[in-house]
Amino acid sequence: EEVLEMSEHGIDRGLTHIALTVRDLQKSIEFYTKYAGMLVVHQREDVPGKGVAGLSDLTRSFMVTLLTSDYKDRLSWPSHLGVAVSSREEVERLASLAREEGCLQGGPEQRGPNVGYIAWVADPDGNTIEISHGQQIDSKIAEYLKTHFPNRSEA
Repeated sequence: EEVLEMSEHGIDRGLTHIALTVRDLQKSIEFYTKYAGMLVVHQREDVPGKGVAGLSDLTRSFMVTLLTSDYKDRLSWPSHLGVAVSSREEVERLASLAREEGCLQGGPEQRGPNVGYIAWVADPDGNTIEISHGQQIDSKIAEYLKTHFPNRSEA
């Protein structure tokens, strides 16, 4: 896997994170490590018993920030976090694991070229993640840039 190269100035631009409320920080960290391949890159406790953890897959400047809270807001279907994996077999492996652990919401199934091969999994607080292979989001962005910014140089 390619690991992100940070900007020389360390200033963030664009979409940087999504914050999710969780009841059990450690349980949620374990879930996102297992199902989304993320690592804890930042962790703190602002108020006793109210931890915060930032997780990243190290491929781009984006974090899932987990905030310990009793507030029960969640991403429920159709809202979700999308996580792309390297193969259909990996979608199937994670879906099988989720089925065993009682958190599989649907799939795996093929949904065509724009959606790919997908499964839906609920995290410990009921937030939905979509595990997919074959969505080709990078190529859609590259096509847009080529069409709308034809003189843009590749970095």
